[in-house]
Amino acid sequence: MATTAIPSEASSRSCAWPGVLLAVGRIVLGSIFIIAAYTKLHFDGAWHFGDYHFFFAMAIDSYKMLPTSMVQWMARFLPWGELGLGLLLISGYGLRWSGLAATALMAVFIYAMTHAYILKLEIMCGCFGNNEKVGPLTLIRDSSLLVLALAVTIGAFVLENRRDTAPS
Repeated sequence: MATTAIPSEASSRSCAWPGVLLAVGRIVLGSIFIIAAYTKLHFDGAWHFGDYHFFFAMAIDSYKMLPTSMVQWMARFLPWGELGLGLLLISGYGLRWSGLAATALMAVFIYAMTHAYILKLEIMCGCFGNNEKVGPLTLIRDSSLLVLALAVTIGAFVLENRRDTAPS
């Protein structure tokens, strides 16, 4: 007579923790991207769907890293990309790839902010509206978000690989 081992309740709970942590991480990160998009589209007490890109373009251009045509393109589409990325992260749909996109985006943001800080440019970050100077605190905050994005990305790939290789 063959017996099957029934996993204990404690071991099944410990197996759930990585998934729970991944869910919390992706929801927090997704919410932050949505808030960042919101601050670019809604400021001074009003929605700025038609003119937000003028204000955001000035913040992007102050980094002195891109040609004007690229600045204008980024100013028009980046807030919508942040919004979409936030929604994808929260939903968990395509998590490996949305996590990878969030990580890449945060790495670019950190690079630009570090570049501006090293050059001692007195500029506004543009991350959460135009009211925050680039400095050590913004670098620490956004570096922490980069670490969170990396954790979500790695967690999404690891958990997906575990599901793919789990015995049926």
